[in-house]
Amino acid sequence: EKSVFARSSIDALIDSALTIFKQTITDNQRDDGLFQTYNLLKTESEQTSISPLYPMLEGQVAILSAKTLTPLESIKVLDALFLSDIYRPDQDTFMLYPDRALTDFLDKNRFSAASAADDDLIQKMLAAEDQRLLIKDPNGDLRFHPDCTNIDALTERLNSVIKDYALEQPQSALDAMQNRFESVFNHHAFTGRSGGMFGFEGLGCIYWHMVAKLLLAVQETYFSAVDEGADIDLLRQLANHYYRVRAGFGFNKSPQDFGAFPTDPYSHTPKHAGAQQPGMTGQVKEEVLTRFGELGLRIQNGQVTFDPRLLMRTAFSDQAMTFEYLSTTDQWQTLKLPINALGFTWCQVPIVYELTDHEFSIDVTDADGRVVTIPGQTLPGPVSDQLISRSSAIAQLKVLIPQGALLS
Repeated sequence: EKSVFARSSIDALIDSALTIFKQTITDNQRDDGLFQTYNLLKTESEQTSISPLYPMLEGQVAILSAKTLTPLESIKVLDALFLSDIYRPDQDTFMLYPDRALTDFLDKNRFSAASAADDDLIQKMLAAEDQRLLIKDPNGDLRFHPDCTNIDALTERLNSVIKDYALEQPQSALDAMQNRFESVFNHHAFTGRSGGMFGFEGLGCIYWHMVAKLLLAVQETYFSAVDEGADIDLLRQLANHYYRVRAGFGFNKSPQDFGAFPTDPYSHTPKHAGAQQPGMTGQVKEEVLTRFGELGLRIQNGQVTFDPRLLMRTAFSDQAMTFEYLSTTDQWQTLKLPINALGFTWCQVPIVYELTDHEFSIDVTDADGRVVTIPGQTLPGPVSDQLISRSSAIAQLKVLIPQGALLS
């Protein structure tokens, strides 16, 4: 059955939800400047409590991508991230979460007999040498019986055991044992395999896809700050953070430092070895997006704009060279690039950037070789459509870029 709702009521619901979301984000900022990634929800009878999990890189990526922070607040998060235990100085990049020491095997499933001195049921079971629930080890500590594999198995056996003892408050005894079981194993904070292994998304690991997501999030934050008209000093700090994150990727390292062929994408880098598991990982997608972002390719209101303010001068060649590309007609073509230029394709159309001492301008060469010069750095809507649709109407674009427009 369908119902009709006034649009105003839906708008009001969304506004209320956004208010709660913003407050939730604010409440989850930590004292060290990072943001909580996950909170643990625990329910007990009529009580519910929330406690934070350890900080994670993905939480910082999420807050930067949420676009709720000001440029200055984003900078503070990035400052805190580089100062945090998530940062791995040896690789100049970030783990998924801080490394930590695992509990030794023999220290698991153990609690002291002294801590149960006031537990009537446990004391009665110890006196009767009843080992159906608990076993005393050679050191005098207590361990849950191996058959108690989870809370349900424990409860089933506990219900049977309690009947054999005269207890004033059997329900309280059951609750106390269940709480002790949870405090020993801490199941509600279990995060899966990642919390107990040393590869992939495990302890001490750099997961390159997530680092690439961070890179993209910082770039998005930078361009959002540009659109908001942020102060030049804030933009410079965001740009510096962007390139500092970028510096940690393999292509900036030697094979010895990276532990693998630097220009290949890899899944992860564990603490005890070099980069592992090569392949077309998710990192590749983010790096393609960020590279086009560095080149300043932006689409606004259906128009393609070339805004290379995040591009560094070192990206331009200091000598003439030949650029080979696959055209929109699926033919391999070559193009000569002069000094102080760079070439790339977008929608299979070759685009050449050349430095100039003049203002921005774009030379559009059509399929018949005719050249039209467009002042500024934005293609009109119809020309943008021809470019994006790969119509083959455009043979080449040359963008003249003032040197002062680049990142210094």
